[in-house]
Amino acid sequence: MAQAPAQQHDLVVVIDFGAQYAQLIARRVREAKVYSEIMPHTATVEQVLAKKPAAIILSGGPQSVYAEGAPQVDPALFTAGVPAFGICYGFQAMANALGGTVARTGLSEFGRTPVAVTEPGCLLRAMPSTMNIWMSHGDSVSHAPEGFTALAHTAGAPVAAFENVDARLAGVQWHPEVMHSEQGQAILERFLFEIAGLKADWTSANIVEEQVELIREQVGDKRVMCALSGGVDSAVAAALVQRAIGDQLTCVFVDHGLLREGEAEQVKKGFVEITGVDLVVADERERFLGHLAGVTDPETKRKIIGREFIRTFEATARKLNDDKDIEFLVQGTLYPDVVESGGGEGASNIKSHHNVGGLPDDLQFSLIEPLRTLFKDEVRAVGAELGLPESMVWRQPFPGPGLAIRIIGAVDEERLAILRRADAIAREELTKAGLDRDIWQFPVVLLADVRSVGVQGDGRTYGHPIVLRPVTSEDAMTADWGRLPYDLLEQMSTRITNEVREVNRVVVDVTSKPPGTIEWE
Repeated sequence: MAQAPAQQHDLVVVIDFGAQYAQLIARRVREAKVYSEIMPHTATVEQVLAKKPAAIILSGGPQSVYAEGAPQVDPALFTAGVPAFGICYGFQAMANALGGTVARTGLSEFGRTPVAVTEPGCLLRAMPSTMNIWMSHGDSVSHAPEGFTALAHTAGAPVAAFENVDARLAGVQWHPEVMHSEQGQAILERFLFEIAGLKADWTSANIVEEQVELIREQVGDKRVMCALSGGVDSAVAAALVQRAIGDQLTCVFVDHGLLREGEAEQVKKGFVEITGVDLVVADERERFLGHLAGVTDPETKRKIIGREFIRTFEATARKLNDDKDIEFLVQGTLYPDVVESGGGEGASNIKSHHNVGGLPDDLQFSLIEPLRTLFKDEVRAVGAELGLPESMVWRQPFPGPGLAIRIIGAVDEERLAILRRADAIAREELTKAGLDRDIWQFPVVLLADVRSVGVQGDGRTYGHPIVLRPVTSEDAMTADWGRLPYDLLEQMSTRITNEVREVNRVVVDVTSKPPGTIEWE
């Protein structure tokens, strides 16, 4: 069952015209403490209005508004009395629907572009007369619709922003949601609060309070089970459900022996101490390592780990169910999972849910998904609100197969021990440098099937290289390599080669995604 927010919050519906930034727009709205949801451009005006939105934002998109088959906006959307804001393609679609003129000017604009403010109006009031903004368009609005005031222009966009405050309609040709656009968040908030008149009340405290109420209503006096992985999502989901129903919840932790140093203990001991949750630990380290012995192919590793996890969880769940008659299963589904899986709204199916995907159909549980409406940053905020420690809340994303896919070659206990120690040193130094939150993910990779010549203790060595892979990202769809200070990299390298005797070389991966992936396998 989806856990929807209480109706007292203002809702902003973001209409997705195929933009790479639709989720980012929704996140920026939530950063302004206003709740938002994404709907596809194929939704009818009736379907959009059925959500009772307090405002609508039309996203960018890759097409030309006058091209055959290009998505259009029903003008009825703008006569329903709901404030609306157009961005890029959405701006052009709004202009076109309301009688303005959209045409190809011959000058496309992509990337950082200067914009000149000619009439600030409400939307751009008290902002600089020229700003650097982020553009991505080949067509432009040449004449604003009747009743609208043109606010700004660029070299390739005669009308780069407009507004009709009386009708509570506005828009910009650029992408205010992108961090490269100066005053971007301020412009979005000017629309949300001064033109649309919305309330800023979507906070982590409210989310916790409302989800606790919804979970209690859904569960009643029944028993609930949650799979804990050691990751942020499952920890926050479990803590939220535990806050709601206490000892009606039992958590299951499958220890496959592939976590980083201290993480299994953090779940087994730390999480229980913080939350008081009832935890069942399935210690299956020998089982997983036995099945992985001699396996070097990355995809085979993943399949073995996934298969054995399901078998272990299935056996533990059945045993628990026989004893406690469990009716509900907690799943750490996040809002991007819902959107990318189609979201029940006809959006394109990018990927199917992956949280407890693959569990047997005969495990008959109803789902509780308390994070289903949240983005990752909101999950972290909720975790902090619930009192989870920073080390758990700000844990960097970690793959389900764990260290098995950070060892290039076969996985065994000795290689895991080498990698665990090197990884712990790198993470410790990153934390000491105060850069944990600047790095999205930090794979440390052991090239177990590679040896290189080195000199340690006045003797020749033939040890393993370690790869440091710090990356920065907002959504993991694209990523850049993290520019860590040279003195920090030197400290990591010195400590790893001194303290992990099997390692005699440390290298840094400076590949972006694309063409590389974040993980090596």
